[in-house]
Amino acid sequence: MLGSYLVLFSSLAIVAPPALSQLATSQYNNQRTGANLAETKLTPANVNSREFGKLFSLKVDGDVYAQPLVVPRLEMPGQGKHDVVFIATEHDSVYAFDADKKAQPLWHVSFLDAAKVTAIPAQHLRCPFINPEVGITSTPVIDLEQGTLFVLARTMEQASDPPYKYLQRLHALDITTGKERPGSPVEIKATVTAEDREGKRHEIVFDPLVENPRAALLLVNGTVYLTWASSCDVGDYHGWVIAYDARSLQQKGVFITSPNGKEGGIWQGDTGPAADLSGNVFVVTGNGDFDGSAGNDYGDSILKLTFDRDKLLVRDYFTPHDQARLNSKDLDLGGGGPMLLPDQNGPHPHLALAGGKDGALFLIDRDHMGKFQAGADDVVQIVKLKGSLLAAPAYWNHHVYVFNDDDVLHDLKVTEGKLSREHDASGAPTNPGATPTISANGDRDGIAWTISTRTWQVFPERLAVLHAYDAADVFRELYNSTENSDRDQAGISVRFTIPSVVAGHVYVGARSEVDVYGLLH
Repeated sequence: MLGSYLVLFSSLAIVAPPALSQLATSQYNNQRTGANLAETKLTPANVNSREFGKLFSLKVDGDVYAQPLVVPRLEMPGQGKHDVVFIATEHDSVYAFDADKKAQPLWHVSFLDAAKVTAIPAQHLRCPFINPEVGITSTPVIDLEQGTLFVLARTMEQASDPPYKYLQRLHALDITTGKERPGSPVEIKATVTAEDREGKRHEIVFDPLVENPRAALLLVNGTVYLTWASSCDVGDYHGWVIAYDARSLQQKGVFITSPNGKEGGIWQGDTGPAADLSGNVFVVTGNGDFDGSAGNDYGDSILKLTFDRDKLLVRDYFTPHDQARLNSKDLDLGGGGPMLLPDQNGPHPHLALAGGKDGALFLIDRDHMGKFQAGADDVVQIVKLKGSLLAAPAYWNHHVYVFNDDDVLHDLKVTEGKLSREHDASGAPTNPGATPTISANGDRDGIAWTISTRTWQVFPERLAVLHAYDAADVFRELYNSTENSDRDQAGISVRFTIPSVVAGHVYVGARSEVDVYGLLH
């Protein structure tokens, strides 16, 4: 399955991309490099306000936090062959649209029943960050071999005592029709038996109201991974990882980040858990208890998870030496998601990169992650940038692109497995930062795309702004959607959105719409 994704990794470099540009998982691949290497239409020469702009908008029934996914040349029963963009909304809908034109949906599925089943009102979660309702937040994932889209949906159902029942379900949809696959959906349920520091055993039950899924879904080696954090640190929450078989939808494994403590949620700025070619899964946790030396609680940590027989376990981890300070000040390491670099020359060929609210980027040896060391960090490199990282970096052509809160887009060159400052974008610092997307034709014509969205405050509302930078010199901004605002204005922004760039089009999720940009003629 990994071979089907857009970016492949050889021993030293990225190999030639496939002929078709596609986006089947968040940030293009399981390594979460954020790079589409098969973009032949958009170049630094033609992405400008004269030749490039907003083409149309796709109207949907709720806010779009999930990154739109795109599958080319898909045969739709009775409708012919289409390039298809898949959009999930907070109103618990999934849409399949023709990716190239404004038209009615090819199919539309709603998980609601107006009389009995609704999305969850924000006030029920006591958190305004996703507002006015919460349904589908995490970016789905597509199994191209099965032709199945996996999506995690939250709903509220009428009951008697108490008056509402809150549910989370994993759905498996046929990408050509939207119909549920056999065995779908499956309700998310899990119980972990833990032992506290006094040796007393207790059970922790997954709470579908408290546990909030934000990080994207991951599909690797026939297994779908789902992760959770919370809404605004409300309630007694934990970080959860639950794995399901992609064909049978049977639960395969459950892992909890804080079995003897609390918190340690997996937010990652809505980006995805990463996986290497051996199937090891990497997640980053936020504020919470830490007792890694005892192998129990992993707040503010980068975790490498693997299956040992039928158990999902921590194989290795990294925790900053000042984790207690990070936790006390709510400076989540897990504010941003992980990114795995292609194999490098030098003493550390297998590297991971992640950072969080403290502004530090940690470059980690994936074969020796360093665990917790009092007084110092056993890592390959730490790069300190201004502001908080509430997103993930991107990688292209031996360069890392990172955009912190209250900062500008940075280009860090990768040489012999180390990072050095190369270029910074022009203009004033932007609040908030963003997860970049890179489009390129192999190692040529690189463009770094970002979306300026709202801050952590829900109000006042602000419009999203699409930016494009020359990836060879990010000081040079090629385009932004305010240059010709009458034509190119995007919709009202939602937080943490990632642009999808596929086959000459750029898809921008917003409030109740996805705006589509491309060449004007």
